Amino acid sequence: MQLIILDADAKTSPAHGCIPSERSIEQLLEGGMVVIDKPAGPNSHQVSAWARDILGVEKLGHGGTLDPFATGVLVLLAGRSMRLTKKVLSHDKTYVGVIRGSRNFDAEVLGRAVTQLSGQVYNVPPEISAVKIQVRSRQMQTRLIEVDGRDAAIEVTCEAGTYIRTFARDLGLLIGHPVELKELRRTQSGRFKEPQSITLQDLKDAIWLWQEKGEEVAIRRILTPIESLVQDLPKIVVKDGAAAAIAHGAPLMRPGIASISDNLERGDKVRLVTLKEELVALATMHTRSEMVAEMKEGEIARPDAVFLPPETYPRTWKKNDSPADL
Repeated sequence: MQLIILDADAKTSPAHGCIPSERSIEQLLEGGMVVIDKPAGPNSHQVSAWARDILGVEKLGHGGTLDPFATGVLVLLAGRSMRLTKKVLSHDKTYVGVIRGSRNFDAEVLGRAVTQLSGQVYNVPPEISAVKIQVRSRQMQTRLIEVDGRDAAIEVTCEAGTYIRTFARDLGLLIGHPVELKELRRTQSGRFKEPQSITLQDLKDAIWLWQEKGEEVAIRRILTPIESLVQDLPKIVVKDGAAAAIAHGAPLMRPGIASISDNLERGDKVRLVTLKEELVALATMHTRSEMVAEMKEGEIARPDAVFLPPETYPRTWKKNDSPADL
C-alpha cells in the first residue's frame, strides 16, 4: 500500500512521546512483547507465569497455546500489548513434527497422503489436546521433509486452531496403519520466527544484566515494542493533537490526519500511529481512503482499542470542548 499525503507540513513535538525504539526498558515492559522458545514439559500458561516473574510485571499473556510436549515459538505479551492477544492468536502458525508409524513408511504413499491433507481440511482435536474440543475447517499447507523407516518429518503451515495430532491421525487413516505424533515444534507464529525466540534462561540473564549491571543491550534485543505486532495492518498517521484526543476516547476526525494508506474501504481495520510511529489505536474505517482527501471535516475512523497512554501528548482542546472536534 502507498501513503496518501494529506498534510506535508505536519510536525511532531520532540518534547512529547518518542520513537518506539527509544523507549525506556520500563516503558517496554508496560507495552511490549517477548518471543520465547518454549521447552518441552510445562504448558504455555506455566511458561508465561515463569516469564512474568522473571520480568517482574503484573500482566503477561501468551499468543497461542502449545501442548506440554511441544516446543518452539511462543509470543508473550506484556501490559497494554495483551489487548492484542486475539490478533496474535489469529496468526497463521508453522510447525515441524516427527511422526512414527506402526511399520516402515512407504515414502511415495506417505508423500501422496501428506499432499492430500493440504487445502481446506476438517480438523477435530484429539481428546488429550490442551484446548476445548470443537470441529473446525482449517486451511493447511503440508510438506513431507524426510522419511527414515518408521519415522518421518513433516512441515505444516496452518490457520490458528489447527490440531497437528489430528493431522497425524488422519495420515494414518489415509495410508492404512496408525501414525503417532512423537515430536512437535512451532517454528513460526505470524511474522515471528524461530531465530527470534530466546530461552527463559536468556531472558533471566538479560534482566539480571539490566537490573544489576545497568547493561541494556541484551534486554533491548529481547523486548520488542508493541508496534511490531501490527505492522501488517494499513495505517493512518495522525497529528499530535489528534493522538491526544483519541487517547482520551475521541474518534479520528479529518483535520487530525497527516497521511493515510490508499485503497482502504469502509469497515477495514487500520492502525492509527503518530508522526513518530507510536501506536495510538486500532480502528475501523468509516469511509474510503480516496474520499478522505476531498473531505474538510467529519469522522474518518472509530477506535476499537486504544494503546497510547492519555498523558503522552498534551490536550489541545479547551475544558468545555470535545476532543472529537479536533
